[in-house]
Amino acid sequence: MYIDEDAIKSFSLNNTYEQESQYFPLSCPYRQMNPFPPFPQGGPQSGPQGGPSSGRPPSSAPNFTPPEPKVQQFGATPLIDQGAIRPCLRRFVYIWPKRGRGFWAWLTFVGPRSVSGFRWYRNTWRYFGMDLREISSFQCF
Repeated sequence: MYIDEDAIKSFSLNNTYEQESQYFPLSCPYRQMNPFPPFPQGGPQSGPQGGPSSGRPPSSAPNFTPPEPKVQQFGATPLIDQGAIRPCLRRFVYIWPKRGRGFWAWLTFVGPRSVSGFRWYRNTWRYFGMDLREISSFQCF
């Protein structure tokens, strides 16, 4: 393919972006999109403390670790459904990931494939997000 000087001079990166947003549907896996919802008011570590409308947890995490529920598996690995974890929105929830140690969380978003909110880490709440496929089990409080 031969590209002449006029084609190079007329190339515009802005035009390419406009074409991408015009021709690629939102569901296209190659489209550049943020996988997590926007941060709550004021960003991940700022904003009002507590309160039902702020999205942040009202207090520190509970000071106990619940026992992990025993789940019977018949062949395939069980998957967590968004409908099952949705009642845990704006409540304390203990999450056991498939890899790593369990942790306390305060969920502010439940999507079709992911959850996000605040995770209790080293005596403070940190914003986090994770794929539902990475959750082994959970328990709401």
